[in-house]
Amino acid sequence: MKALVYHGAGKKSLDKRPMPELASPTDAIVKVTRTTICGTDLHILKGDVPTCEPGRILGHEGVGIVYQVGAAVSTLKAGDPVLISCISSCGKCDYCRRGMYSHCATGGWILGNRVDGTQAEYVRIPHAETSLYRIPQGADEEALVMLSDILPTGFECGVLNGKVEPGSTVAIVGAGPIGLASLLTAQFYSPAQIVMIDRDPYRLEVASRFGATACIDSGVDDPVAKLMKLTAGTSADCVIEAVGVPETFELCQALVAPGGVIANVGVHGVKADLHLESLWDRNISITTRLVDTVSTPMLLKTVHAGRLSAASLITHRFKLDDVLKAYETFGDAARSHALKVIIEVA
Repeated sequence: MKALVYHGAGKKSLDKRPMPELASPTDAIVKVTRTTICGTDLHILKGDVPTCEPGRILGHEGVGIVYQVGAAVSTLKAGDPVLISCISSCGKCDYCRRGMYSHCATGGWILGNRVDGTQAEYVRIPHAETSLYRIPQGADEEALVMLSDILPTGFECGVLNGKVEPGSTVAIVGAGPIGLASLLTAQFYSPAQIVMIDRDPYRLEVASRFGATACIDSGVDDPVAKLMKLTAGTSADCVIEAVGVPETFELCQALVAPGGVIANVGVHGVKADLHLESLWDRNISITTRLVDTVSTPMLLKTVHAGRLSAASLITHRFKLDDVLKAYETFGDAARSHALKVIIEVA
């Protein structure tokens, strides 16, 4: 089969690889029909994720059709259309019983990291019954690819961890796909203001269309001064960090109001300073989280019902044969205006 393979920092290629095989009775083999590229894949290619070793097939998102199931899988069968979760969960270990699927003792974020991933024609899914979701008849499969990772990540790590509530002020630093996913799902809770901060005018324009009440171009304006003006000097109750670099994490510390929450979503590959000399008396909370995908069933229903426009995040489409071009496009979003790309596999 064809697969996009990681060969070490900065190196990848579309290679021929053997078909995956069942390794456990709880596994399933899925024929991938659509997948996508995540910002985390770019972090891997930069060398920020040492758990991903050279030779690994990348990718942890997608939809497909069940090709084969292990002997212990009773709720899925060959031919079922399924959504692939970015998190594999056994459903039985202590962490899974606490809803922390990302820390599953034998799962978590393993696809495209510790085991081969979804940017291929076929993928093995461990713990298939609790890591795959049957797709409703008539659902938009392209839109559902956004439910593998990006929408539950923005919602759980940003909105839920950030304690967004009616009447609150939310500032989102980073108008990339994760920041926009946080923007879309924050509106479930009717905050009074959602302020998007970024340096890319195009992405800020998209954020405005998606429901941001104000947008701040941090390449032009001082975001702290501008937010203080927008909030009559009170700043933000919830600040969502959706980039993953020291500069933006430090900006979040300057934006949060007393009693507020900084919800970190970004993947950080280098240290970022925490300014306790300024924050020690401000009653703030800082949260970190890897998505658990506990919200996936709810989001699946919401997208299928047309109440959440997941497909609006898709800007480009490619075939698997053009996956290297897809990476080039996604990695140069400032020029290409890419948000999420769809890679058609079959």
